[in-house]
Amino acid sequence: MEKEINIKTETSDGCYSHVLFQKPNENVEENIKEEIEFKEEPVDGQYAELMVNYEIQMNEESIQIQDGDTKYQPLLSGKSFSNRSRVQYHFRACNGEKSHRCSHCDKTFSEKRYLIRHLMIHTGEKTYKCSQCDKDFLRKHQLISHQITHTGEKAHQCNQCEKSFTHRISLICHMRTHTGEKPYQCKQCDKAFSQRNMLTYHLSTHTGAKPHQCNQCDKTFSLSSGLICHLRSHTGEKPHQCNHCDKVFSLKSNLKIHLKLHTGETPYQCHLCNKAFLQKSNLKRHLRTHTGEKPFQCNQCDKAFTQNNSLKHHLRTHTR
Repeated sequence: MEKEINIKTETSDGCYSHVLFQKPNENVEENIKEEIEFKEEPVDGQYAELMVNYEIQMNEESIQIQDGDTKYQPLLSGKSFSNRSRVQYHFRACNGEKSHRCSHCDKTFSEKRYLIRHLMIHTGEKTYKCSQCDKDFLRKHQLISHQITHTGEKAHQCNQCEKSFTHRISLICHMRTHTGEKPYQCKQCDKAFSQRNMLTYHLSTHTGAKPHQCNQCDKTFSLSSGLICHLRSHTGEKPHQCNHCDKVFSLKSNLKIHLKLHTGETPYQCHLCNKAFLQKSNLKRHLRTHTGEKPFQCNQCDKAFTQNNSLKHHLRTHTR
């Protein structure tokens, strides 16, 4: 007969967690104690022995065991473990413990494998290579996502406009431009964002943190994506190819802007006159001709300009 074991754990701070395990073994108490008694490191850094109390309960009915070599299955969470270390990791994840710290930034992880995977961001290691082009990727799911771009398939259609997308997540993000939804709220101010990466970037304005360091110059970046794009300025890599002409770009955003030249699209309309622009930045620059705003101030005289290029040109007059 199989036995059901209710394991109650108590940590040094008095917190309890309950996990229900099962094991098809006659000598249940001895084997379970051998497998899951371990030490864990609470948040304060002091080691405390994890005390495990066993309440052995005999079940009249047989409990179904999962197929395979799995020895322990917590019935409440649905997780399965093959050895003691996996049980340890599971407890740490449940308790929020993250003892593996990155030596390059302040991130911490509950498991060593997650830290190793994270370190690839700093080293630039990319193990997943596309068989159809020279691109390689840090994560397997990124490679799978990229491979769809070779087929040109855009199966995810917006039901409010004519746009379609290769990936479902891109459609979800796009839909927020119609609904105005901004689910990512900054906890330090009242700003909210439609995408998580925009919130992550914004948070760096509060902390000033730029943990991603270029290994070829002294520049640092708030986001790993910013570092990846910057590295192309050293390598000269331009992976984004226009399918209408032979131009290539280092940034996908620049390719998107360029494609509008082929379509003739000018989506940014001035509300004070009939002019329309390819880029939002061009519209902002144009609006200054209506408002008279001159945000670019010379630090050597009292002149100010509507455009940064005009200021740069003016500064040369001081160096002559």
